[in-house]
Amino acid sequence: MKPPQLLTIGVLALLTVSVHADTFGSGGNAFTIDFVPIGNPGNANDAGAGGGLYSSPFGGVSYVFQMGVTEVSQDWITKATNLGMTHVTAGTFTVNRPATSLTWYEAAGFVNWLNTSTGRQAAYQLTGPNTGMTLWSSAQAWQTGGENLYRHKDAFYFLPSENEWYKAAHHKNDGVTANYWDYATGSNTIPTAVASGTGAGSAVYGQTVATGPADITQAGGLSSYATMGQNGNALEWTESAFFAPNDNSSASRALRGGGWFDAEAQLRSSFSSGSGPQLEGTGVGFRVASVPEPSSTLLMLSAGLVAFARRRRRAARP
Repeated sequence: MKPPQLLTIGVLALLTVSVHADTFGSGGNAFTIDFVPIGNPGNANDAGAGGGLYSSPFGGVSYVFQMGVTEVSQDWITKATNLGMTHVTAGTFTVNRPATSLTWYEAAGFVNWLNTSTGRQAAYQLTGPNTGMTLWSSAQAWQTGGENLYRHKDAFYFLPSENEWYKAAHHKNDGVTANYWDYATGSNTIPTAVASGTGAGSAVYGQTVATGPADITQAGGLSSYATMGQNGNALEWTESAFFAPNDNSSASRALRGGGWFDAEAQLRSSFSSGSGPQLEGTGVGFRVASVPEPSSTLLMLSAGLVAFARRRRRAARP
C-alpha cells in the first residue's frame, strides 16, 4: 500500500489534493486504485443554492469517505481475474479503458473481491455466480447515515451510493453547504467536449459510438474533489436503488454521469437514469468508493461559485 501523495492532473495543474493509493495483487498482476477524500461531512443535499440551472435533491453525506479518482479499468478486471476472481466478465474495451458490459452484480463482485482479497468483509451478499443478491439483516447492514441493507457495515470498499456519487461529482467542496455545481467539472459552464484529455472544464462526450471511451486517466477535467470522468466517458452504476431505500435486492439501480456518445443533457446534475441490475450496457461502467484511511489528510480544494435547481427521473436506458 502506497503512502498518501499529492495528485496533480490537468494541463493547468490547478488542483492539488491528498491521494491514497491502494495496491492489489502482486507481480505482473498488481494494480493500484487511487482514492481522494470526500470531506465536509454533514453537508446538505443540493438545494439549488449557487445560481446554477440543474439540481436534484441529492449529495448530502454525514460522514467522510473516499472516492476512486477514476473509473474501474478493464486492466483491473483482467488482473483480478488472473488472481482468482470469478464470475466478473467485462471486456468491451481493453487495458486502460473503462470496464463496461458488466451487470451491477458483477460490479459488486469486483468490489467484494477487493475486500476479501485484502482480508476484509465482503460488501454485498451475492448469490449464484454474481447473478443476484440477498439483503443483509439490520444487525449486519451499514447504518452510517441511515440503514442500507445492500452494504455490510464492515465493508471497506463499496460501490458509491447515489448520494456519495453526487457529492463527489457536484458538491462545491466549500464546507457543510447545499452549494453544488451543475457539472462534475467544478463549473456551471457546459463542459468542452473532447475524445480524450485532461483539460480543465472538459469531458469525454458528444463522440460517435465507434470512437469508444478514453483511457480512464484521460477522461476530462476534474470535479471540485479531484475525481475524473464523473461526467462522460462511461455511464456509471451507483449502489443505490433508483427509488430509495435499498430494501429490494432486485430493484433498478441508479445510473449517473453520461457516456462518451451522450449529449450534454446527460451530464447535468439533474439527470439520472435507472436500470435493472442485470443490464450489461456497452457504455456502462463503475467506480469504487471506500471508507477513509485514518491517516488521510483532508486537503480541501477551492473552487468558484455554485448552483442548481431540480431533478428529473428518467426511464431505463438501453
